[in-house]
Amino acid sequence: MSVENGTVRELSGSQVILEILLHEGVKTIFGYPGGAIIPIYDSLYDYREKLEHILVRHEQGAVHAAQGLARVSGNVGVALATSGPGATNLITGLADALLDSTPVVCITGQVYAHLLGTDAFQEIDVINITTPVTKWNCQVTDAEELPEMLAKAFYIAKSGRPGPVVVDITKNAQLQKIKFKEYEPCSFISTYDPYPTPELDHIKKAANLINSSKRPFIIVGQGVILGKAEQEFLEFAEKSGIPVAWTVLGMSAIPTHHPSAVGMVGMHGNYGPNVLTNECDVLIAVGMRFDDRVTGKVDTYATQAKIIHFEIDDAEINKNVIADVAILGNCKQTLPLVTSLLEPKEYNEWRGRFDHCADIEYNEVIDRELSPKEGEISMGEVIRNLNELTHGNAIVVTDVGQHQMVTCRYVQFNHSKSNITSGGLGTMGFSLPAAIGASYDDQNRPVVAIMGDGGAQMNIQELGTIMQFKPNVKIMILNNSFLGMVRQWQELFHEERYSFVDIESPDFIKLAEAYAIPGKKIHAREDLAGAMKEMLDHDGSYILEIMVEKEQNVFPMIPQGKSVSEIVLKNEKI
Repeated sequence: MSVENGTVRELSGSQVILEILLHEGVKTIFGYPGGAIIPIYDSLYDYREKLEHILVRHEQGAVHAAQGLARVSGNVGVALATSGPGATNLITGLADALLDSTPVVCITGQVYAHLLGTDAFQEIDVINITTPVTKWNCQVTDAEELPEMLAKAFYIAKSGRPGPVVVDITKNAQLQKIKFKEYEPCSFISTYDPYPTPELDHIKKAANLINSSKRPFIIVGQGVILGKAEQEFLEFAEKSGIPVAWTVLGMSAIPTHHPSAVGMVGMHGNYGPNVLTNECDVLIAVGMRFDDRVTGKVDTYATQAKIIHFEIDDAEINKNVIADVAILGNCKQTLPLVTSLLEPKEYNEWRGRFDHCADIEYNEVIDRELSPKEGEISMGEVIRNLNELTHGNAIVVTDVGQHQMVTCRYVQFNHSKSNITSGGLGTMGFSLPAAIGASYDDQNRPVVAIMGDGGAQMNIQELGTIMQFKPNVKIMILNNSFLGMVRQWQELFHEERYSFVDIESPDFIKLAEAYAIPGKKIHAREDLAGAMKEMLDHDGSYILEIMVEKEQNVFPMIPQGKSVSEIVLKNEKI
């Protein structure tokens, strides 16, 4: 509270900031101090019992950790950084959060207001630099503005389609004393409408299209998770009886073993969902944005189908794929409106097409990936063992590359908000700090970070954060001594001209030992299950390095520029 013994307190701007964070329900923040943000850190000294601050080793680690916590908890993640290079080091994470609609508030320190525009030490124009990679940003030069600006920041970050916000605060505003009245959270901005009202005639049109369809198909995206509409979506899917696939970010919106589930769409998605996209008569997109990795060649994408698009952001409507019926609004509100008008149905013959495609994919790809009988360890069998040991209850945080696609293809989830990955930006180095952040949510579930040997080295300094603060993160490095996805493209599209993808790595286990983190490296298949169990059973963080097949390719694959119907199941001339 901001009132003690019935009197209004006089607080510094820095104290006001921390009081607002507490009022917004923030428990953990990630950051790195510096000259222009020292006043906030000075005030943090007195708030150590109320706010947990995790000292990362790089500001990019701070924003990725805030993303990880936000993605798992559904709340706003918070990161602190100083001015100049501290602020610019946030840019990659901000761009990642913008493309993946992650609610993050980053507070940056700034030089004194009278020095703005003078090229002072560590001064940079944070507002113009971050405008393209934020949902909103602002600069505060007067502490009297802090309550209003921070209230707006949190409201904008978490409302509607979530996203990252930057609040840049000059040093004088951090030091300035003001009379702080009771904090009032923001719930309305006249120029901002985060929750469009659905049009009832569109609801009826969508229901009529679905009720009259013979081969309907649902693709669920992250919008269901962000809208906390998992139950509403489940009721929609179960009543309609329609097959359901998911995007990479939509994964875990529905349990992977649900009877309606048919797998993942996209470049490395499942064979059936991709091919049959171009055979359905009604395509129902729920909270997804028709990314190019989902559509393939867009002018051949589902041209035979009527498109129903559930979406909260009207900027996404007709951006990539033209919708026959657009249903604007939070799908937590709009899905039940459609569900109430649906006729319960079964599509046995249509579902049989998915089953047939699944059999083809199993025989051509999946069996070999999950249960190889000889040769080096495959990435797929690593994920199969993870499923067997965690029973679909883990929070899995992947980096970017082949291991990411293999994990998304084969991992099993029972719970929402379980698949944490960098989808839109594809940020190597994401997984380690994001997993650290995810571990600070209060869910009692294992957090497993899966990364390749390339991505592992991008933010490897965050092992120091693990050493100091001892979060419980299980780290699996799938090491094939290559930048695997780039190598796969060079093999398939560039005549095996492997240009600078053969990467040497340090001894990860010795490195982990230097950070006081136990670990093990394995090569042999017979050691895999036992080593993974040892990792998961260990009390605290642990690194398991697994040497996997050196030139494994991820299939199926939609070649770039090709239609979803042209997905291939094995190495061939593309």
